[in-house]
Amino acid sequence: MFRKVLFPTDFSEFANKALEYVKKLKEAGTEEVVVLHVVEQSYFDAYEEAFAWAGKNIEEETEKLDEKLVEKAKKDMEKIVSQLEGFRVKEVVKIGNPWEEILKVAESEDVSLIVMGSHGCGRLGCTLEKLIGSTAENVVRHAKKPVLVVR
Repeated sequence: MFRKVLFPTDFSEFANKALEYVKKLKEAGTEEVVVLHVVEQSYFDAYEEAFAWAGKNIEEETEKLDEKLVEKAKKDMEKIVSQLEGFRVKEVVKIGNPWEEILKVAESEDVSLIVMGSHGCGRLGCTLEKLIGSTAENVVRHAKKPVLVVR
């Protein structure tokens, strides 16, 4: 039924809980997992201003930051991939608005299901004040695919 699953992660404890559900989907016939991490564009915007104040080349410094963040994400993904034995796994790192990128990847990869944590560690850090985080909420509101949100 859910042959191909999209698992967006920010590497938080909430995402790790959702990963446990992804692993259980093997029994339901899931064959492939697309692991996605989105580096928020707002991080780059904030650093651009700092680079400008420091008199540095904004484009050059942003490129270096981009490389470092993508490299770190890929390293963190290795831990997740090692837990997904028996699945075909595709790793994707994007830069942009998390919920928008999640929806784009869900469509381009033609996934059967999106499995994600209810909260993440966004710009304000890990939060529990709301029942559901803004990224998860926007994915649920706008997704054309089924979404499993793990609390």
